[in-house]
Amino acid sequence: MRLGIFVGCLVLVAVLVNVGWVPAGLGDANPVWVVLLALVISAPLSFVLLRKQRDEMSAQISGRVAGAKEKLAANRSQEDAADDAARA
Repeated sequence: MRLGIFVGCLVLVAVLVNVGWVPAGLGDANPVWVVLLALVISAPLSFVLLRKQRDEMSAQISGRVAGAKEKLAANRSQEDAADDAARA
């Protein structure tokens, strides 16, 4: 989705540069200028527009991490119990 926002901004900036509404940069820097301007525009847009997806993904990841921590704690307690039984 972020790549799609960037590509959309890139096309928009390229059109605005060709129309003349946005400066074309200095000398041969036109392609670099267009890409940098598209990056600067797409970064805050993706931050705002993709907030819901980012929050859902972080909830999924935190759930998986919590599950992995529980499994690890259960495995540790089993090893401790087996070690205690072997020593007794």
